[in-house]
Amino acid sequence: MNGPRFNEFIQSPKVRVIDQDGENLGVMYTREAMEQAQSVGLDLVEVSPNADPPVAKFLDVGKFKYEAQKKANLARKSQKTQEIKEIKMRPNIDDHDYDTKMKKVAEFIGEGDKVKITLRFRGRELSHGQLGMALLQRVQADVVETAKVEAYPRMEGRQMLMVLAPK
Repeated sequence: MNGPRFNEFIQSPKVRVIDQDGENLGVMYTREAMEQAQSVGLDLVEVSPNADPPVAKFLDVGKFKYEAQKKANLARKSQKTQEIKEIKMRPNIDDHDYDTKMKKVAEFIGEGDKVKITLRFRGRELSHGQLGMALLQRVQADVVETAKVEAYPRMEGRQMLMVLAPK
């Protein structure tokens, strides 16, 4: 059982007791400590079972569990999940269109997301794979300060893929 242990689990005859305000009350018998905790309307909770003697604290168990749950929820909420955003291009993309796509790439990288760049080849474009490779190398050179290449350019059917991740 991890974490604090409650009244019935304290097996040591003596414990170091800390009251609800964080004051050290010293070492006392477990029964005496339980009686003091109940007189204040709280429970005696073992917070450090491996210490010698074990450390127990006066706590309201319901409130303690509620606070722990709240802390866990807050940690979960503040956690950022990394998504993969996709940018699609063509091998003969115009300069202005390229600049617009690169602004989006920079925005996604700035938010901490990975970016998958997909070049779609149509018809006879497929025979000019070097154009696609040159375009992806240009993308790589443009984002070298903010991102690193996680998956280098590779062909998958009629598409060429590359994945960028934030540094």
